[in-house]
Amino acid sequence: MLEVKNLSKSFKKNKAIDNISFSLNTGEIAILCGPNGAGKTTTLKCILSLLRKDCGDVLIDGKSTKDRTIRETLAYIPETPDLYNLLTVWEHFKFIALAYKIKDWTSKAEDLMNIFNLSNKKDSLAKDLSKGMKQKVSIIMALIHDPNIILIDEPFVGLDPNGIKEFRDMLSKIKSLGKTILVSTHILASMEEISDTMILMKEGKIVDSGSKEYLKEKYNEMGNIEDLFFKIIDNA
Repeated sequence: MLEVKNLSKSFKKNKAIDNISFSLNTGEIAILCGPNGAGKTTTLKCILSLLRKDCGDVLIDGKSTKDRTIRETLAYIPETPDLYNLLTVWEHFKFIALAYKIKDWTSKAEDLMNIFNLSNKKDSLAKDLSKGMKQKVSIIMALIHDPNIILIDEPFVGLDPNGIKEFRDMLSKIKSLGKTILVSTHILASMEEISDTMILMKEGKIVDSGSKEYLKEKYNEMGNIEDLFFKIIDNA
């Protein structure tokens, strides 16, 4: 579904990502992980064309994201929900529908609000929502135009344990809708149960990638994915 080929991006003399390649399958939840400064967020933004890459290509179902219609099959959920304080929850969904010129979007928005237990917040202003509620709005905004692939940056920052559990449950629900999900995070324990694969980065390069089971066997690490992460990164 998603293929990143020989992607590089520099900021002046600093090479943020250096000739990286990886691919994701349909309906897969993958973790993009690495130390601070590894290039995770830059990778997401280059995939989304929010940053201009130096070289390489991003393909969705074999088609280049140079085509805007192909890029529209992507969605992005940033670390901090980007909402308008004085718009209601429903007005945010209407804004997205108008931006993508989507007709007959209201029933889908209502269904998603039911899935994410947000129906009773329809007329609430964004400024009055908790962070968890704002994230739910951000997720629904990302799903309104029916993307195939969803990129999520550090979703667990600032959430309490209950918020983390709720967001993890939301990711499972998104996956059940047949979506491919790439999550950039350093809070690996929260992704232990629901993730399928790992892509590990260090200093702008991909150190290794593959299913959790494959990587655990390769590195003879039978502990949790945090233990696996440190073994791979420390030896890279």
